[in-house]
Amino acid sequence: MKTAVMTASYAGDFDRCALLCESVDRFMRGTWHHHILVERADVTLFRRLEGPKRTVISEAELFPAWLRSFPDPLSLGRRRIWLSPFSAPLRGWHAQQIRRLALARHVEADTLLSIDSDVVLVRPFDPASLWTGNSLRMFRADNGAVNATPGHLAWLAHAGRILGLPPRPDPAHDYISNMVAWRADTARALLDHIEACTGKGWVRAVISSRDISECMIYGRFVDEILLGAGHHADPRSLSHVIWFRETFPQTPEGLDQFMRGLGPDQIAIGVQSFVDHPLSEIRRAAFSVTPG
Repeated sequence: MKTAVMTASYAGDFDRCALLCESVDRFMRGTWHHHILVERADVTLFRRLEGPKRTVISEAELFPAWLRSFPDPLSLGRRRIWLSPFSAPLRGWHAQQIRRLALARHVEADTLLSIDSDVVLVRPFDPASLWTGNSLRMFRADNGAVNATPGHLAWLAHAGRILGLPPRPDPAHDYISNMVAWRADTARALLDHIEACTGKGWVRAVISSRDISECMIYGRFVDEILLGAGHHADPRSLSHVIWFRETFPQTPEGLDQFMRGLGPDQIAIGVQSFVDHPLSEIRRAAFSVTPG
């Protein structure tokens, strides 16, 4: 099985992405290549992370010419916005999702493994282990969108509109995690389906709303269009995550408390970038895990 690992990142997360790359080089097994997807202005910075098994890809290679980033005047240029003639201004997290979807048409692989730049692998992992015969394990928390943040239901509804499905499914599953695997052939079929269903290029269709979740789009396509073909749903997340500041004290002891919750079959941790644990402490905690 050939895996295209993909990480959409930006300059503000460079140090975190560098730690992710270190952990991928240490723990990733099998046949894989890591693609770091960034905007044009960040290519030179991220080229420092390139190597025999890692390539930096500019969004200029992935996006149509009419979708470009510019300094955000409301932040005095500290942040970026993405402008197009077909959408409201988009933020970086929107652009990152579009990059991940776009990569499906640019690589030859069996698996697309999306890993956020604030993730760190802590145990050996071969993505081929996600396959059972011709069926790929897909993260799905059954009816999980109901009790999640309000955005989850809006993301499901937007996915339904561009897929030709009802706005809200019942049950409303959650497919979002910071480390998710897709079938590459299914991801390409998804883009083809969006274009056939909407009569537009898939990028234009996806950005018709800012309520974008590429994981929700893929998950609904698999479950409701393909009826699960080629996949088996699994509620277990590959990574153990701190999603909110309030979950654990932002101290070395709080990080150790979080690490004690790492499941025996979880192979990565994720500490959201707005949670104030120094990278040195995250690195210490991650690389002290006993391999499972």
